[in-house]
Amino acid sequence: MVAESLKPRVLIIDDDHFLARSVARLLVEQGFEVEHAATAGDAWRTIEQGAPQLALLDLGLPDQDGVALCRRIRSRFVFPILMLTSRSQAIDKVLGLESGADDYLPKPFDGHELVARVRALLRRTQEYAEPNASSAHISGDFIVDEGARTVTCAGTTLDLTDTEFRIIVFLIKNAGKAVSREQLFDEIWGYDIEFNSNSLEVLIYRLRNKIAALGSESPIKTMRGFGYKWAN
Repeated sequence: MVAESLKPRVLIIDDDHFLARSVARLLVEQGFEVEHAATAGDAWRTIEQGAPQLALLDLGLPDQDGVALCRRIRSRFVFPILMLTSRSQAIDKVLGLESGADDYLPKPFDGHELVARVRALLRRTQEYAEPNASSAHISGDFIVDEGARTVTCAGTTLDLTDTEFRIIVFLIKNAGKAVSREQLFDEIWGYDIEFNSNSLEVLIYRLRNKIAALGSESPIKTMRGFGYKWAN
């Protein structure tokens, strides 16, 4: 029996009431507390009253596109967001990840995979939220503070999502080493993911753009056919 106060709270944002009820029932059985919002407006009001530990967000909402809502959430909150959508085109995945989502799961999906992804996102978030006595990492113009959850470049703080932050932490801890895509998937998402997924590439591209916007050259180098390396 999971104590009520220890149950992670998950907010389902989806206008498909049948799917929302099915997902809610599954998550409750797995020890989660669940809330449901069928519109972007209802979701925002719920979040303002108390942010959940994680949100499942559909792209196709009746009153506002899920991408726009994701950007709005990211402007104020840092909890992980898992996109749920019936859209399977690559452009929709790119839009979802660029808007600040941490992961992407197309419908229809397997319930076990959904629970695995939810648990992985929550576990990784908790691990990086715990105090770390040796949490500062310096590389060139970059300073990564795991305790404060900040990354600064030449004195300017980068605006990062939780997943982007974790990617930088892992790469900078392995600075100078080539890190495989498989290693990154395992470290960042914490479960078996299809290695032909372009989720990682989208996030790396977004990180490079954020660094370039500060006038700095990105230290994240592509190791063609293998993975990435922090080369600063």
